[in-house]
Amino acid sequence: MYHNRLIPCLSLRGHGLIKTKQFDGGRYLGDPINAVKIYNDREVDELFITDIDASKNGAAPDIDYLRKITQQCFMPAGYAGGVKTIDDVKALFDIGFEKVAICTAAYTNPKLITEAANIFGAQSIVGVIDVRTVDGMKMVYVESGRRMISESVSEYAKHLMELGAGELFVNSIDRDGMMEGYDTELISVVSDAVSVPVVVCGGAGKLEDCRYAIEAGASAVAAGSMFVFWGRNKAVLINYPDADEINKEINLA
Repeated sequence: MYHNRLIPCLSLRGHGLIKTKQFDGGRYLGDPINAVKIYNDREVDELFITDIDASKNGAAPDIDYLRKITQQCFMPAGYAGGVKTIDDVKALFDIGFEKVAICTAAYTNPKLITEAANIFGAQSIVGVIDVRTVDGMKMVYVESGRRMISESVSEYAKHLMELGAGELFVNSIDRDGMMEGYDTELISVVSDAVSVPVVVCGGAGKLEDCRYAIEAGASAVAAGSMFVFWGRNKAVLINYPDADEINKEINLA
């Protein structure tokens, strides 16, 4: 049995599954529900689903469509994208999500995290930190990587924890879709600053990268490209390693 969570991330655009690079573009990969069914068969630890259009356009979560996904999802799942109100949070829990992640609204309306944590429990509320390197400095961004805010990464991580987030989800925008390894410096900065679990995303190309992320302080590792592409030519193939392979490559517990 392995203990470090290894989480596939599914990015939605409309009702399609896509994969971005550095939060830009988006290669169409197929039907998200089909991917979920494959991950069921592969017995994944957990899924994380992000609606990119909701995040960018300020739209509310598409509850009717997301319900179709959760009805097919037999493992714990988290969601991010367009979450702005307590009603949004409640609706997502009502259709079966176990965690709800809040990004832009955590900055524009920080009391939302506190209120949600008080109502639903801190363990189910995730604060999102999207980070881009600018002139050699790691800066926090909101609005799907379009708006830089002034807080340092470590101070913003502490802020989200103090608001009540029971987990942090840290994205490296620079490494998104590049498959060249996680930003271990960023992971160390955040994990050293807080006492809640830190899930990291952005850069995984092989299981060895996940081990380095855990060694740097991550509580769990999430990945998109690594679990949807296969081989040198990046053919689309929904995949997930078996338990023996995970134990061999990344289990540090």
